[in-house]
Amino acid sequence: MLKIGIVGCGTIGTGLAKAIESGRIRATLSGLFNRTRARAEALARSLSPSPPVLELSELVGASDLVVEAATGESLAAIIPACLREGKDVFVISVGGLLDHPEWFQEAERRRCSILVSSGAIAGLDGVRGAAVGRVDSVTMTTRKPPRGLAGAPYVVEHNIDLGALAGETLIFEGSAREACRGFPSNVNVSAALSLAGIGADKTRVRIIAVPGGSFNQHRIEVKGEFGRLVVEIENVPSATNPRTGLLSIFSSIAMVAEYARTRKRG
Repeated sequence: MLKIGIVGCGTIGTGLAKAIESGRIRATLSGLFNRTRARAEALARSLSPSPPVLELSELVGASDLVVEAATGESLAAIIPACLREGKDVFVISVGGLLDHPEWFQEAERRRCSILVSSGAIAGLDGVRGAAVGRVDSVTMTTRKPPRGLAGAPYVVEHNIDLGALAGETLIFEGSAREACRGFPSNVNVSAALSLAGIGADKTRVRIIAVPGGSFNQHRIEVKGEFGRLVVEIENVPSATNPRTGLLSIFSSIAMVAEYARTRKRG
């Protein structure tokens, strides 16, 4: 059976581990790694059977697929470790990939895969299809309650008082690359959109804080020679992490389950 190791034991990592435990993902959980070891140990104790808590190098060696559910910064250690061992890696913090095209080139040489989560959006297949022809513009507008944007580097650096906002407020407008740097835990979906379409520098992102809002909303608009594509999502925030929508968890489970179904290992 396929062996999956999980790096990061937060909301999405826990959801994936539980999905393996329940059999929704038909695989063996080969191990857990978390920067704070106690968090990985706590998750391991909650699972049956209890997986080992490993160091990163041990986890990579013990796994057929490594799932990154940590942070964009952690990819600097995770991706090279997987590439050295020729292991496939499923990336949730997609924004951390944008400045490293060499990782994809190395994966091709090593005949392994860097798999990208679609996160909390839909329609990436249509965007990829549109990008075969001329694409004139790709714009993503994200609306989130202030609690889902709290602590983002851009918010901190620009001294934005989210609690003082009286109504919908545009707090950021720029490229997807800039958005991922300023909001690394909030708009990874823009990175997935960029990789599917016209790139991180040409994809435009608008982020709007919505006091009293109940959803993480994303609206994607693509225009080109094919015509016009519009996708809108209203995503319920996770109870354990308001920055993460439930669809991000569910789509990660679905993608890893499909990988396990088609790539059974002995």
